[in-house]
Amino acid sequence: MRFSWSDPLHTVLVFLRRRGVRAFYVWLSLAAVGSWYTSAVQGQDLHFSQFFNSPLTTNPANTGFLPEHDYRLGANYRQQWASIPAQFKTMSIFGDAQAFRDRFESGWMGLGGVILRDVAGSGNLTSTKVYGSAAYHQMLGTTGLLSVGFNIGWANKRVDVNKFTYDNQWNGKYFDAGAPSGENFSSTNISYLDVQAGLNYAYFPSDNVYLHVGASVHHVNSPRETFFSNTPGYDNTIAKRYIGFADAVIKLNDRVIISPGVYYTTQAKSNEFTLGLHGNYNLSGDGEVQVIGGLYYRGGDAVIPMLGFEWKSVRLTFTYDATTSSLKNYNNMQGASEFALIYQGYYNQFNQNLRQTQCPVPRF
Repeated sequence: MRFSWSDPLHTVLVFLRRRGVRAFYVWLSLAAVGSWYTSAVQGQDLHFSQFFNSPLTTNPANTGFLPEHDYRLGANYRQQWASIPAQFKTMSIFGDAQAFRDRFESGWMGLGGVILRDVAGSGNLTSTKVYGSAAYHQMLGTTGLLSVGFNIGWANKRVDVNKFTYDNQWNGKYFDAGAPSGENFSSTNISYLDVQAGLNYAYFPSDNVYLHVGASVHHVNSPRETFFSNTPGYDNTIAKRYIGFADAVIKLNDRVIISPGVYYTTQAKSNEFTLGLHGNYNLSGDGEVQVIGGLYYRGGDAVIPMLGFEWKSVRLTFTYDATTSSLKNYNNMQGASEFALIYQGYYNQFNQNLRQTQCPVPRF
C-alpha cells in the first residue's frame, strides 16, 4: 500500500523498514493501538466511550440488571480516527431480559447476549465476538441489590494479508505488490473460546438517589491469539482485563436528573480512566420527552462531549472524542464519533406496575 511521504504513519514504516522491521508487524500493531488508545500505553480489547450504554461488555453482571424495565435491546457504533489512513470501526448489538422472577425470593435471573464486530486498519483486521450472558440479582433488604454474572462466547479474528505491503516488496523506489512478501503465516483466520465474570452492587436509599458500583474480569480462561505458529519464548495468551466502574443517578428537581460516572480498566501494561457526567432535562413535564447533555474525559487521551434525546422507552445518544494527546498533531483532534441506541420495555402492564416497587431509580 502506498502513502505520501508526508504521511506520519508511512514515515514510521520507512523508519522501521530501514532497521529491518517488517511493515506487516507495524500495521498489525497500529491496528491493536486503534482498538484501545491512551497517551501512555496501548491494548487490544474493543471499547466504547459510552461504557454506560454498553452494559454487557462492561460487566456481565449487568445482564438483566434493569431497575425499571423487564428487557432492553441496544446497538452501538463507533468510528475512530477517520482522518488518518488506518481507520477503525466497532459495532455491537445486544439484548437482555429479566427471567424467573417467580422462582426466587426477592431475586431474579438475567439472560442476554451481545455480538461485537470490529474492522481495523488497511488489512481489514476483523474481530467478531458472540457472547451469551447470565446473571443472578438478589435484593438485600429494601435498599440494596447484589448481582453476579458471567458470559461465555466465541471470538474470531481474521486479516487480509494481501492488502499489506512488506519490506521485501520495496525495490528502492516503490512497493512492488507482485514480489514475494517473505512472511510465513500459519493462519489468517483464528477462533477461540472466551469467558468473562463480574460483580455489581446497587444502593438506593431514597427515590432521589441511586448508586451503582461493579467490577469484572475479562478473558478468565486465558485464551491464546496469534496468526503465526507458536514460537518458544513468545506468549500469545491474551492478558486478563480488569474493569471497575461507579455511577449514580441523582434527581435534583422535577426537571433535572444528573448521572455522574467513573470507569477504569487495565490490561497487561495498558490502562484507561474515564470520568464525567451527563444530565437529563424533562421537556414534556411527564418525563416522556427528555434531552440529554454531558461531558466526559478520558485521561491523557480525549475530551468527550455528549448529546442525546429520549422519547418514552427509546434513548439515542451521541459522543465525540476530541483528541487531547500528542496524536492531535496528526488527526486534528478528530478522535472518534460514537452512537448508542437503546430500547427498554415491559412484558405487560402488570410487570410495569410491579417494577415500580423494585430497586427504584430516580425518574420524572
